[in-house]
Amino acid sequence: MHLEIAYSWKLFHELSLDDLYAILNLRQKVFVLEQDCPYIDADYSDQDAFHLLAYKDNDLIGYLRAFSPGIKYEGSSLGRIVTEINFRGHGIGKEITKEGINFLSKKYPYHEIVISAQYRLKHFYVELGFTARGEVYLEDNIDHIQMYLSLN
Repeated sequence: MHLEIAYSWKLFHELSLDDLYAILNLRQKVFVLEQDCPYIDADYSDQDAFHLLAYKDNDLIGYLRAFSPGIKYEGSSLGRIVTEINFRGHGIGKEITKEGINFLSKKYPYHEIVISAQYRLKHFYVELGFTARGEVYLEDNIDHIQMYLSLN
């Protein structure tokens, strides 16, 4: 099945109310309900992020946020990488992540890209060129590991 997906990068102030509502809905469906992880998703970091929205028709089916160097880590970073449950298995997560990598590598070519990856997804990120760094740690009661992608 071939999916026609429209990707759009926006700064926080460029998000429409409908965009923002769709983002919060998708992140809460996956990270809070599906993963049974109560945490505060609206963490006041969205205002500092670049937002990648992946729409199929009028439905937000994928998303990530990206940060400039020095905001979350010394390097640039990606986070909140998410695909709607009914659209998994089509490579959308990889496409979204590649879009994020391309965006940050063009914008900040001399900085590594850092992620706080759920440990169970370590292999997914290794396939995209990331390397694990440090020990596994608990974040929001889920095992995570810091990973990085060197652009040099």
